[in-house]
Amino acid sequence: MIEQPTVLAAEFPPGVDAFDFRSLIPGLDGTAWAAAFTKITLLLWIAAALVMIFFLVTYRSPKLVPTKGQWLAESVYGMVRDNIARDVIGKDGVRFAPYLTVLFCFILLNNLWGIVPFAQISPMSHIAFPMVLAVISWLMYIGHGIAKWGFVGYIKHSCWVSGAPLWVQPILVPIEFVSNLILRPVTLAVRLFANMFAGHMILLVFVLGGVALFQADSLFIKPIAVLSWGMAIVMTFFEFGIMILQAYVFTLLSATYLQHSLAESH
Repeated sequence: MIEQPTVLAAEFPPGVDAFDFRSLIPGLDGTAWAAAFTKITLLLWIAAALVMIFFLVTYRSPKLVPTKGQWLAESVYGMVRDNIARDVIGKDGVRFAPYLTVLFCFILLNNLWGIVPFAQISPMSHIAFPMVLAVISWLMYIGHGIAKWGFVGYIKHSCWVSGAPLWVQPILVPIEFVSNLILRPVTLAVRLFANMFAGHMILLVFVLGGVALFQADSLFIKPIAVLSWGMAIVMTFFEFGIMILQAYVFTLLSATYLQHSLAESH
């Protein structure tokens, strides 16, 4: 008879509670203010400060022959300006480049917290933060659309499908209204949130799975823990690529929505 392994670490498998953190301010646990300043909040503030300090320092005294910091800042801004703002929005895209650059850098830094030692979680794995960023982008493209077309004109511009037969419009208009004016911020936020949430869970499964296998009584199971930890390292590199991609996709889609609001035809 084969003895069943005892797996201590698997007694409490990773779940949504892995995304909850206690307040960093003593005495607030159990109160309404408990979530006001947690590890997630701290990481967000650090990311915001790093973005501001980076661009302020690198552009404080720009030189004709750029320093390494200035070159990096110009490269990031140039990438967003040329490959996203101009390519997607067109000639009006340059005026949105600063917002899109900050958006990209802020999301990227917050995503990268997920693989930084001692942080090891992305604030974007909490739906509230991607939703706030999505609402900001939503307000921007709605506001600029109304400024260009007027309120009624913008609603028509967003919902009326030019070129479609008149008898189909009663079907298309409600679909376009919900899709363009209601669901866009939701899908924009959920895409980022779901990727960061899933990435964190995958890393937890491999790391804690390795611990569970290592703690097993069977000597035949213990070596498999090395394989589990090896997969955690592989998935960390994979997650790094996903983090960059999701920051780019969020920024790209924000630019796409701005382009749709300002485009002459729908």
